[in-house]
Formats: sequence, structure tokens, C-alpha cells
Amino acid sequence: MSGQTVRALADVNLKIGAGEFVAITGQSGSGKSSLLNILGCLDHPTSGHYLIEERDVATLDDEASSDIRNRRIGFVFQSFHLLPRLTVRENVLLPLRFHRQPPAEAHERADALLERVGLAERRHHRPNELSGGQMQRAAIARALLLRPALLLADEPTGNLDSRSAADVLALIDEVHRDGQTVVLVTHDNDIAARAPRRVRLHDGRIEHDSALH
Repeated sequence: MSGQTVRALADVNLKIGAGEFVAITGQSGSGKSSLLNILGCLDHPTSGHYLIEERDVATLDDEASSDIRNRRIGFVFQSFHLLPRLTVRENVLLPLRFHRQPPAEAHERADALLERVGLAERRHHRPNELSGGQMQRAAIARALLLRPALLLADEPTGNLDSRSAADVLALIDEVHRDGQTVVLVTHDNDIAARAPRRVRLHDGRIEHDSALH
């Protein structure tokens, strides 16, 4: 029995300008994760083009894609992805391990970001000594360390209580106000409503884009 081909995305035409804040919504199976993986250079589209800063990522090999992903894209995940043996500050500095020429001011920037997200006094703690909201704020600081062109947030409040979620969303709002391009993936319409632009997926297609209405 031959395997069935499943089209995760089809005829998706999406342009996100520098400095935009876009929320991508949709039910499970709508294509949110597939779109996020392409935007984050984790997957290549099987057809079509994906350009980031005028470079067609779809034509690049794995090494070149990895370079763009590490230098120009910051990730914030639902499950934080902090390394338990490292301190908060060491976790924030992790992107330097994948950067060929680390910025000279990176360590100073890490401290400034920890101050900004309210974790300056926790910089030498381990992740298991933090609350969920604090871990997510540390993850946001890590994602911003190398001044990425694009910040991708995948259900960033999914594991948080309502108060911690509000704190994290306020921080993402602040990041956007500073001029950062933000794409937030969520199934929660109330969270999506915080974004000036909302894109809703259904069965792998864009069902609604508030920028076009």
C-alpha cells in the first residue's frame, strides 16, 4: 500500500514587513506548525519561494539555512528549551556557540537583556529555580541576544498561568514597540487579538488576513 501524500500548506502567499507584529492562528492541523518551521528555516518548502532579507531560503543548502537561522531568527517555544545545567545567564548566551564571529558586546547585551526582562538578580540561578514565567522571559532574552531580524514565538504562553502569561505577552508587546519583527503562533484568539495583524489558517491555506480586509 503506497503512502498518502499530505499537503500541509497550499497556495500560501504571505508577506511580512520589517517591524510588523503578526499573529498566526488556526485549529490543530491547519498548518501553523508547518508554516512556522518554514519561516524559521527549519524546513524547506517543496515548491515556491521563501525570502528573508531578500535571500531565497528555499534555494539554500542546509549549512546556509542553518547560518541564517542562527544569526537572523530568534525562537521562543512553549516549553522554554533552557538547558538545566546552565545558569540563566549562560542560557541567554547560548546563541554565541553557533555564531562564527560573536559580537564583542554580546556579554554586556546579555546582562542588559536580563535587566530588561526582570531577571538581573536571577542570572546565576539554574532554570529549575525559576517559575515558568521567569523561564519564558529568559528564553525571550536568549532569542533577542543577536538582534535577530525575526522573532518567532510558538505558543509562548501555553505552559503558563494567567499572570505569567500576561507578563510574557506584555514583554513581547514591548519588543514589538521597539521595532522588532514578531510572528506569534497561537490557537488563542484573545492572544492573537493583541497583534495588529492576524492571519488565520484552515486546511493549509490562508483563510483570513486582516491586512487585506
